[in-house]
Amino acid sequence: MLKLYIGNKNYSSWSMRPWVLLKQAGIPFEEIKVRFDSFAAESQFKSTMAAVNPVGKVPVLVHGDLAVWDTLAIAETLAEQFPEKALWPRNPQDRARARSVCAEMHSGFTALRSHCPMNIEASLPEVGRLIWRDQAGVRADVERLVAMWAALLQAHGGPMLFGAFSIADAYFAPVCMRLVTYALPVPQEIQSYIERVSALPGVQAWVADARAEQDFLDFEEPYRLAR
Repeated sequence: MLKLYIGNKNYSSWSMRPWVLLKQAGIPFEEIKVRFDSFAAESQFKSTMAAVNPVGKVPVLVHGDLAVWDTLAIAETLAEQFPEKALWPRNPQDRARARSVCAEMHSGFTALRSHCPMNIEASLPEVGRLIWRDQAGVRADVERLVAMWAALLQAHGGPMLFGAFSIADAYFAPVCMRLVTYALPVPQEIQSYIERVSALPGVQAWVADARAEQDFLDFEEPYRLAR
């Protein structure tokens, strides 16, 4: 059986992507959660993950003696192993576009990721208002997301970005969580997409687990001193 190493569900946006993809696609796997204690070289987290992959990070997909790290590599591996699941859109042009927007998320949106770290359990609308007021980069990132999502939803008629659920929706699920936590302003059509993603069984399962963790990590909390 496949094994997926992940970090804390409340904080680990990168872990959320392949976990939701596997869960939503109905692909059996064993979850192995490695708690974030710190990211120092001598930490328990780093020592555990360094034994699994050379970069010492999550997520990691393990199949037999093969370890695959990095979310895009994991997504591509799963798409190859389970072609019947159509994890990428079947249409070649849509598939290329889906890969493009996932790669854009993978390497971009740095202001949003930096100023609005994923924190599913938290509700931080007041912080969000200050971020929105003061951080032009966050406003630009959200503007790009709105334009991207609106164009894809219009082109494919929803409910997901490419019609049916795909890797792209799993990839942007943590972004939806950020927009909810910080209550960043988006048009109604985008809010409706966020609500549809949030209602996916795979996303609901992840969110429920994240809220149940009750594991407050101060180094992941730029805006709170305690719960």
